[in-house]
Amino acid sequence: MSIKAIIIDDEQPAREIIRNFVKEHDEIEILTECSDGFSALKAINELKPDLVFLDIQMPKLTGFELLELLEEPPVVIFITAYDQYAIKAFDMNAADYLLKPYTKARFEAALQKALLSLKSDKKSDPVKNVLATHDDQPDILQRIAVKSGHKIHVVPVEEIIYIGAEGDYVMIYTKDNHYLKEKTMKYMESHLDPAQFVRIHRSSIVNIGFIARMEIYDKENYAILLKNNTNLKASISGYRLLKQILQL
Repeated sequence: MSIKAIIIDDEQPAREIIRNFVKEHDEIEILTECSDGFSALKAINELKPDLVFLDIQMPKLTGFELLELLEEPPVVIFITAYDQYAIKAFDMNAADYLLKPYTKARFEAALQKALLSLKSDKKSDPVKNVLATHDDQPDILQRIAVKSGHKIHVVPVEEIIYIGAEGDYVMIYTKDNHYLKEKTMKYMESHLDPAQFVRIHRSSIVNIGFIARMEIYDKENYAILLKNNTNLKASISGYRLLKQILQL
């Protein structure tokens, strides 16, 4: 069985180690190496690898952010520095991972596990499950990676004016653009700084820095006028929370 693979790591020596270990496996062909998430996403979409060796801690775009942008991820061997939560997520979801620094024997064990996954009908499930488990981690977002056509945008959260619900997705609005992201409102609410972002309605989360004024809309709702002239409705509970955050 011929297996196409891509190595993704921002450190050149780390990529060399993987390439040298893979040399002993004639069935694996290394298609290319990538040093950042942007070029990696392009390579995965164009080359359609069966297997990816993916570093988690990368600048600009992390391994997790990269995988979020893929509709159907390949089999992945995650590569990470020590992170107790991440390791637990990999173990819980039967994903393959290498903890830096790793031995050749550990590499072979992860590779054999990945090869078994390639024969499975549900080979992408471990990756998707790791992403779902990672979403439960209560980290505060500093940026959000989004895809618009063939381009990737990394949006700093301070540039977000508001977020609107779009079914199981959200629409992220900035001064110059808007982006659809495959995340839920619940996820965004729990991963944005609660001192800066307030869920004023079941369908809206607003950056309080962009609020111009608040007005009574009707008995059950309030109108929130933003600095870009957008009008949003706030529920009674959302309005109360907003007043609490703004100390009004």
